[in-house]
Amino acid sequence: MNVIILSVHFDQLCLEVFADMGEKCAQPINGVAIKDFAAVFRHKDQMHVHLKNAVPPTSYIVVIFHRPNYNQGMKRLQAFKYELMPDGEQERDMRRFAGSCRFVYNKALSMQKALFEQGKKKFGYAGLCKVITEWRNGDETPWLKDAPVHPLQQSLKDLERAYTNFFAKRADFPRFKKKGQSDSFRYPDPRQIKLDQAHSRIFLPKLGWIRYRNSREVLGAVKNVTVLHHGGKWYASIQTEREVEQPIPEGDAIGIDMGVARFATFDRPLPEFDNKDHLEPLNSFKRHETALRKAQQAMSRKTKFSSNWKKAKARVQAIHMRIGNARRDFLHKTSTTISQNHAIVCIEDLKVRNMSKSAAGSAENPGKQVRAKSGLNKSILDQGWFEFRRQLEYKLEWNGGWLVAVPAKNTSRTCPSCDHVSAENRKTQEQFACLSCGFEGNADVVGAINVLRAGHARFACPVSGATMPPATGTHRSDSDKAPCHV
Repeated sequence: MNVIILSVHFDQLCLEVFADMGEKCAQPINGVAIKDFAAVFRHKDQMHVHLKNAVPPTSYIVVIFHRPNYNQGMKRLQAFKYELMPDGEQERDMRRFAGSCRFVYNKALSMQKALFEQGKKKFGYAGLCKVITEWRNGDETPWLKDAPVHPLQQSLKDLERAYTNFFAKRADFPRFKKKGQSDSFRYPDPRQIKLDQAHSRIFLPKLGWIRYRNSREVLGAVKNVTVLHHGGKWYASIQTEREVEQPIPEGDAIGIDMGVARFATFDRPLPEFDNKDHLEPLNSFKRHETALRKAQQAMSRKTKFSSNWKKAKARVQAIHMRIGNARRDFLHKTSTTISQNHAIVCIEDLKVRNMSKSAAGSAENPGKQVRAKSGLNKSILDQGWFEFRRQLEYKLEWNGGWLVAVPAKNTSRTCPSCDHVSAENRKTQEQFACLSCGFEGNADVVGAINVLRAGHARFACPVSGATMPPATGTHRSDSDKAPCHV
């Protein structure tokens, strides 16, 4: 699918657009989306526009979606998660396999750290696989033979990926795994996996046939299966690959301003949300905070690792699981609705980790308003902004759309009418009143409008080479004609 983005200056009302896609490639245009925003670039393009019915000139952004009539496909990787129903022996084996993978990961990490302290080069994945063979055949850890070898090797791949993320400054240094936290193991070879959807069962090496709760159909060819333990239950995440038709995006562009008092505010009322211009937050943690505190207090009064302590711990885990499930359900339903009704979604590029840092400071430099900042951090993390953005990104890609992230600076301080930027424009947390032109409105709605304007600019600038308007949140140190990039 081809996308043509034009910034044009209309002198008439009606239009017919013809695109020159090259020899033997001229095809009808599938859709045109027009937005009433300031023009970003005004140079000539390879387009012929026939217009009539003269009206006063207005600046528009025109996004043309064109899909050639030859068949195009794309590969989609998708995971399907199911709750497993193992018998007693299978559950014991899964605990042993997860423990074996955790042992291999921790021992390999300890060996890599020792090599680094000695000034030697660390092992690569191939070298570590040879070490696993020695461990399986050695006298110290013969019980590693009971676990399938492929999941053990996959734990080494996880360690290699952790080192790669650390050196790329995407994550902290790899840490040792602890029993009971993210216990899992992965089968990477689809030839060793058998899926019987008709009878709701799956075959895994050294576990045999295991029944699962068949809540939906698995689509595509199985690539790998990850078995994980969470909240006292075992789950299987089946990753598949399938060929799908190249999707055509539907709908227009929207801007979204994220917040705490309002989970998401749109640049205009949306019919798919009952003509509302915002969504109220779910606040799943806040709803269960009292029950969670009482359960944790009851657990703290029990003797550690006793039977009563384990029962209390299970109650705490159940509450945490309820909180996470409610939040994920809300985020999935919201992101699915948005991705199915809009071709371009513009959001703020929020740095959640920086925004939710503690204000406690240190003994030498104590922080200020620590309690208030702690409550704000709790509310920020309760919203799930990062997970919402992650879901929007892959769902829009599946539907042929785009997610555009723009800097959040000055989005709620810029007037959408005259582009005047001032902190005084925002009278209160909710009210916006421009000091220059007198424009008034809800501050979150103004922020969403500016996010949409900035998204259009960043979407079009790589095509035209033009610069960003003031509402895109450029830094003051940037030059006036610095090019923008998505």
